[in-house]
Amino acid sequence: MTYDVRAINELVQRESAFAERLMTEVGRVVIGQRSMVERILIGLLSGGHVLLEGVPGLAKTLTVKSVADAFHLDFRRIQFTPDLLPADIIGTTIYRPQTQEFVAKKGPIFSNLILADEINRAPAKVQSALLEAMQERQVTIGDETHRLPQPFLVMATQNPIEQEGTYALPEAQLDRFMLMVKVGYPTKIEERAIMDQQVLPAAARPTISPVATAEELAAAREVISQIYIDDKIKDYIVNVVSATRDPAAYGLKELGDFIEYGGSPRASIYLNMAARAHAFIKRRGYVTPEDIKAVGADVLRHRVVLTYEAEAEDVTSEDVVRRLFEHVEVP
Repeated sequence: MTYDVRAINELVQRESAFAERLMTEVGRVVIGQRSMVERILIGLLSGGHVLLEGVPGLAKTLTVKSVADAFHLDFRRIQFTPDLLPADIIGTTIYRPQTQEFVAKKGPIFSNLILADEINRAPAKVQSALLEAMQERQVTIGDETHRLPQPFLVMATQNPIEQEGTYALPEAQLDRFMLMVKVGYPTKIEERAIMDQQVLPAAARPTISPVATAEELAAAREVISQIYIDDKIKDYIVNVVSATRDPAAYGLKELGDFIEYGGSPRASIYLNMAARAHAFIKRRGYVTPEDIKAVGADVLRHRVVLTYEAEAEDVTSEDVVRRLFEHVEVP
């Protein structure tokens, strides 16, 4: 396939204009947290689910709802609890005496953007039901399979502190999330602005106005698939992911004792897709190594499974990924 980089660049410049408008609009309601908004937008643009991890009160729920409102997408929030059942999410079959037949009553999963709040509080059966929706974009109710609306995306949150009454997410489900985003505290200036905003009367607080449509999002996805990525950049992606499995081959023998399992080929696929979406947001028609580095930690941190030795040495997956990016040769 031949690429006209100049034509692609012009196309991206034209089609990505809404991205900055969206960031600005969401920023009116969500003060700070620009990086989180950008990662959520990357997930939407590339069709990848996003897991947000942070302590309560950092506007994770507000941010996801604001992005949905800015795209005018159908949004549902599901509070995950230990007594939640699969039927509470995907729906169930009910009997109608009038017609003497069973019909499907669809659950809240049939929306464009799902916020799975505190996803790690739900038991295994609920996680399994959600896994089918995330991977196949469909759910099974009774003996019938139903396609989910497009676009369909799961934005999940989890609290890293309070672990009582939680269930560790299965590795298979973690791997379905394109990005795992660590949400941090705002700066003092941002926190002052947040405080001032929240004490205003409800009528005086800013609200979100739609700045893009689902059709524009679908068109943007088509453009992103055309963004140019050089063979050397592709090799760089594969090398970074390969280094999570065999760090010794890249001069990082000491990391071998800390890594139990590295990233699967899905990591390479998602790193490619997320880097293209990042280039799109930056209004470029081509991917650079900086795009790979910008999204690399979010794509890889939940795919590097550490050993007990790493835990004993207080080595985190963040540390491992950072070392890999420092040592893998950049094209």
